Amino acid sequence: MQPTQGTRRPRTRNVVENDQYAAFLRRIIRAYGRRIASGDIEALTDLAALSAELDHATAQAVIGLRAYGYSWAEIARTLGVTRQAAHQRWGSLAEIVTEEAS
Repeated sequence: MQPTQGTRRPRTRNVVENDQYAAFLRRIIRAYGRRIASGDIEALTDLAALSAELDHATAQAVIGLRAYGYSWAEIARTLGVTRQAAHQRWGSLAEIVTEEAS
């Protein structure tokens, strides 16, 4: 049963050291770019493939947050996009996961 609007308790942020982990990942990706820039042109393909991996990871995070009960508006706000844009990009994936869970 879903609580009615206005009675929902605010969620606390479950950090689990995610801030430090994200900073670590940014440092690693920048360092990888510098290594490639020093002459390893063949590795450029692998670096570009990280973009697809990041898109997949973002989709999994959005799907998980929706399953956890976050609204499209909350997800969109943290991503800096509109609710409609977030739903358009990830809504069909979230619906598939919801249907499979039922």
